Amino acid sequence: ISFCDPYTHSLPRTSYRNHGKFSWLVQRWCLEAHRAHGKSRRDWLTKLETTMQKICAALAVGVASGFQLSSVPSSSTLLSRRSHTPLNAETQEAPRKYRVAVVGGGPAGACAAEIFAENKDMVDVYLFERKMDNCKPCGGAIPLCMIDEFSLPREIVDREVTSMKMISPSGNEVDVGATLKDGEFIGMTRREILDKYLRDRAVEKGANAINGLVTKIDLPREKDGKYTIHYSDFGASGTKGRSGLPSSMDFDLIIGADGANSRVAEAVGAGTYNYAMAFQERIKIPDEKMKYYENLAEMYVGDDVSPDFYAWVFPKYDHVGVGTGTVANRPAIKKYQEGIRVRAAEKLGGDQGKVIRVEAHPIPEHYRPQRVVDRVALVGDAAGYVTKCSGEGIYFAAKSGRMAAQEICQLMKEKNRLPTQGEIEGTYLKKYDAAYGPTYFVLDLLQKVFFSSNAAREAFVALCGDAYVQKVTFDSYLYKKVQGNDPLSDIKLLLNTLSALAKGNSMAKPDEPFYNPVESKKRLGSNVATGKVPVMA
Repeated sequence: ISFCDPYTHSLPRTSYRNHGKFSWLVQRWCLEAHRAHGKSRRDWLTKLETTMQKICAALAVGVASGFQLSSVPSSSTLLSRRSHTPLNAETQEAPRKYRVAVVGGGPAGACAAEIFAENKDMVDVYLFERKMDNCKPCGGAIPLCMIDEFSLPREIVDREVTSMKMISPSGNEVDVGATLKDGEFIGMTRREILDKYLRDRAVEKGANAINGLVTKIDLPREKDGKYTIHYSDFGASGTKGRSGLPSSMDFDLIIGADGANSRVAEAVGAGTYNYAMAFQERIKIPDEKMKYYENLAEMYVGDDVSPDFYAWVFPKYDHVGVGTGTVANRPAIKKYQEGIRVRAAEKLGGDQGKVIRVEAHPIPEHYRPQRVVDRVALVGDAAGYVTKCSGEGIYFAAKSGRMAAQEICQLMKEKNRLPTQGEIEGTYLKKYDAAYGPTYFVLDLLQKVFFSSNAAREAFVALCGDAYVQKVTFDSYLYKKVQGNDPLSDIKLLLNTLSALAKGNSMAKPDEPFYNPVESKKRLGSNVATGKVPVMA
């Protein structure tokens, strides 16, 4: 209790024996303030001087009146009762409380913030989101396993799709979904609804939500130093217009969940990657047309809707999302959007359809070169977790955010300190790649084989009519595990694939050529001859 000695002058000499029993209050208050705010305990003792003099004076009056403090626990008793708080072996102090920033409030960021909030005994987490009602352009499809795994209420699922219609360049249509069991479906969501639910749940558990745009990140200048995040606070009182109040805050660790144009990744030099441009229109169509899409989604392939991807019509609550994407010819994205509008015109009600929202956004095509840099971990689109062929990213965003936070919290508990880059890579990245690396590899291969020409696209749609292909495809998608371990069926599928490719070559029209050598060299976060890659809102 020696650090309390400056205040003993306020106590009568006869009460000094009770001072140690009272000092537990001061020790605990200062320790909690130190853990929460980072200043030294002696700084907090200085702030307590005036208050302690009053407390000691009151204690002196109590002692003079014959009151004994036998019921007040000593500091050693208090600490022994807090057996769940491990002591640092070197300093014999309880571990400090760390401050973590999660930048980005989509599925990746919200799920990471939720895990940190559940570990509030050692983490204060702040969730930055520039636009709380953000509607990211996205098909909105989620696999069945995500609903149970992330405890999602069925109310946030607009449609339960049980049938997919694949449409080839020549107009050949194949219905997919016959192998689905009762209760199996693809969930269709609106991102503004899904993201808000996940974000609100994290806040309910203790995450501090900040409606702000991160503008700059200062890196630590020394080992275990702080990251300083500068941001425009749109939720601050007195904020005028859309500029926000310039603010800053220090953090021990950062989770970058701020999408393909990640400012966190740029700040730490995590590297650049190639990207697709996705474009989507939300269209309100007549009720009789909407009934057609009640439990049905459509996928169109052909060089008129995308030279290297697919176009889609996905049902939402009271409208449909119609969109497409491309990597190879991004400048022509609106041309390809017009192509899907023409192909699906009759089903969409022609001129009766009303566009209620237009959206566009870059989508990563592969992992970012570095996904962990020092004490900064990237998740979701910021890390490059979008699959080829299907373009799926929602589940992998949520999973990577949760997994990164879980592994970091576990490292903090085990090491009783901040984790290193190697430790985060050896847990979070190692486990994520082991679980989902095969999925990325298979879908990358499928895109290269079947989305490269109209002939291959015709073969792709034809193969979708095979029951084995449907079962393997749906099972892999719904449960996020690569399926297909029947050797005889796999051999048969290989022969059917060769036959379908040969037939497709004989009937498909040639692809329309295009040429854009400068655009093809662009990478997110890089500069090329034509200027900086635009950020699509």
